[in-house]
Amino acid sequence: MSLSRDRVLAMFRESGALLEGHFRLTSGLHSGQYFQCAKVLQYPEFCEALCGDISRIFEPEAVDLVVAPALGGIVVGQEVGRQLRVRTMFTERSEGTMQLRRGFSIKPGERVLVCEDVVTTGGSVNEVIEIVRGMGALVAGVGYIVDRSGGKVRFAIDEGGVQHPVMTMSVEAFQPEQCPLCKDGLALVKPGSRGNS
Repeated sequence: MSLSRDRVLAMFRESGALLEGHFRLTSGLHSGQYFQCAKVLQYPEFCEALCGDISRIFEPEAVDLVVAPALGGIVVGQEVGRQLRVRTMFTERSEGTMQLRRGFSIKPGERVLVCEDVVTTGGSVNEVIEIVRGMGALVAGVGYIVDRSGGKVRFAIDEGGVQHPVMTMSVEAFQPEQCPLCKDGLALVKPGSRGNS
């Protein structure tokens, strides 16, 4: 059974993972809300439940491996891979480009599930999809905890594949030059793996 939106939000609030303020997202957009998934995923029971919502969708699928973008997606990918009992790897940025490193390899024809923590524009997931396809593998699906786009972001998944967010919300995000929070003079924070907190 799928987790309800209220239950997911309760996990984020209980763990202090739903932040309010003025944030610069990985996409470069600004927002008044930030989902710090690392804070909710630090609790094993929350991590197991949230990632279980993803693995439950993909269990019937023939998934050969899980790939996640570093840094935010690593915990999600690892836990989903553990629950599906398939190998798991991650991509990371080197010199500004998303790459598969550390001796990881994907074989042609393998069915890959791409996992992420939070999706706003889908940029990192799309970079991982390009890597998967570039190695001749198939994108069996994309699973992620929070869809901040309100369902607007769509990924190029191979036939029969599934796109599954645990929770979908429409959270306002602004181009920096149009950000009302900037105009109000609120201090800008860049949280997450490429920021300062």
